[in-house]
Amino acid sequence: MKIYELGPAPSARRVSIFLAEKGIEVERQHVDIRGGENLSEEFKAKSLNGQIPVLELDDRTTICESIAICRYFDELYPEESSMFGDTAIEKAQIEMWQRLVELRGLLVAMQAFRNISGIYQDRENCLPEWGQESRQRLIDFLPTLDKQLADTTYIAGNRFSVADITAVILCDFMKNLEIHLDDTLPNLNRWYQRISERPSVKG
Repeated sequence: MKIYELGPAPSARRVSIFLAEKGIEVERQHVDIRGGENLSEEFKAKSLNGQIPVLELDDRTTICESIAICRYFDELYPEESSMFGDTAIEKAQIEMWQRLVELRGLLVAMQAFRNISGIYQDRENCLPEWGQESRQRLIDFLPTLDKQLADTTYIAGNRFSVADITAVILCDFMKNLEIHLDDTLPNLNRWYQRISERPSVKG
């Protein structure tokens, strides 16, 4: 099997951190997104959304969307405890926080960056005003995470989960928007410093 990716991209990093946590090695192939390689018919035949990462299995079956890829490996290599949760309540809480961080955090941050920077203006309409609005929406969301982490060790409770992977990627990526954690978000800042030291995140 093989993963088509652009290593530093948030979605690709999410899969990489997940696999590192589970100790799984998979062949990687670089995709030049800036050069538009993902827009080729050959690549779009592999990826339904035309984006990375894409997992291609030995039988040529492909899976796109980073969380879908993580779920595949979670099922393929089951462990005593899953980063998606074990009990009904754990699964629900982790899914809830994973979705919140993704939809109100990471997706909004990426919208802000793409529209403010115009990085892909050769293939999409960029609206700087919407980028700035999205940036503010992200800033307004961060206290939600800080409040949660006042009572829990990790984003979705007292165990490391896929929600933490998404959140640490968000905190790294939002630096591109000149948004930095400081003493106004003490719980989130403390969590970020601790999570950033995990080998899977540092690697």
